[in-house]
Amino acid sequence: MKQPHQIQPAEGKLGVLLPGFGAVATTFIAGVESIRRGLAEPFGSLTQMNTIRLGKRTDEMTPLIKDFVPLVGLEDLVFGAWDPICDDGYESALKAGVLQKDSHLDPIRDFLSSIQPMKASFSTDYVKKLDGPHKKSGNKREQAEELRQDIRRFKEENGCDRLVMIWCGSTEIFLRPGPTHETLESFEKAMDEDDESIAPSMLYAYAAIMEGVPYANGAPNLSADIPVLEQLAIERGVPISGKDFKTGQTLMKTILAPGFKTRMLGLSGWFSTNILGNRDGEVLDDPESFKTKEESKLSVLEQILQPNMYPELYGDMYHKVRINYYPPRGDNKEGWDNIDIFGWLGYPMQIKIDFLCRDSILAAPIVLDLALFLDLAMRSGLSGIQEWLSFYFKSPQTAPGLYPEHDIFIQHWKLKNTLRWLMKEDMLTHLGVEYYD
Repeated sequence: MKQPHQIQPAEGKLGVLLPGFGAVATTFIAGVESIRRGLAEPFGSLTQMNTIRLGKRTDEMTPLIKDFVPLVGLEDLVFGAWDPICDDGYESALKAGVLQKDSHLDPIRDFLSSIQPMKASFSTDYVKKLDGPHKKSGNKREQAEELRQDIRRFKEENGCDRLVMIWCGSTEIFLRPGPTHETLESFEKAMDEDDESIAPSMLYAYAAIMEGVPYANGAPNLSADIPVLEQLAIERGVPISGKDFKTGQTLMKTILAPGFKTRMLGLSGWFSTNILGNRDGEVLDDPESFKTKEESKLSVLEQILQPNMYPELYGDMYHKVRINYYPPRGDNKEGWDNIDIFGWLGYPMQIKIDFLCRDSILAAPIVLDLALFLDLAMRSGLSGIQEWLSFYFKSPQTAPGLYPEHDIFIQHWKLKNTLRWLMKEDMLTHLGVEYYD
């Protein structure tokens, strides 16, 4: 395998641009600032807390990832955002209701209040349950050009050396790739004509790639995962990844399903339902936005269990997913799973899960890791789809015609082996025969 280019040093400031300034974005920013002030620990972040083994087990070399690869330090992160609601970071975090006002928000109020979102490229045609007055005008091509100007202005005004963009906005309606998504000519023509096939998230992805800014999509909607933007990212040397942050119920599925398959335990059915409030729950109350999320959630078991390869075990499995908007719950999502499995001689067994999770608490460290790893990829000369970041997504983006790997343990192994490869260290196979020669 060809070795990567020389990794450029992680010097200067890294701007983290966030389309969407709601619960996930404000929880991420508030968390980073709390950690920088020594008020919190970076729980949930691989870049900050996970180690990586080098060489043999007996060599006892397990540095922290952040000490092994040249990542930007948290002190050098600068934050910007876009949102159709003009609340500053403190006001937005209060409304999100994720973090406690007295213990987590008030101590950093000065910092959060200083972050004012830019006008968003936003349309209720794509997110029907949310709206605000803080929006760009003009056709889609004009809005994309404004986004590019925003990017350049933010970089200059904040003295940033590099930028990354992570989509933290709401789930848009379900769209399929079509002719307008094939070439740069057809895509830009569609923007000029305000074609309905060009969603706002695509404008952000286009603007980022055109400005040389790595882009990740944290929602399940069609965004940078279209032929024109995948090709454009390669041509312009920009890393991209996505999509849909892996939190909550799907996280549990990617942990449990590989275990069933490893033990050759059959699956008759998996019923999942959950309740949540906040912006995400309200947006997903719309059937068209839920369709986008449902596609993302349903694909996981199919890819992990491979029913075509194991028809006796998984050929007749029934998988159902439901999301219910329940305002009193806010960001504290509750997911119920009923799993019907069978084992030796076909005898049935059941597993039931009640996961009381906090969506934005699980998503915030993902945003941090993606920002740092995408910047590393850019400085390493990597471009296009970064499949090694699949660990963080429900619907990992892959090369055309290549099925995505959903097994979280394989994804984790792939991520760490990529870091070893970047640093020219031996990749781990876990074969271990050398200990017994």
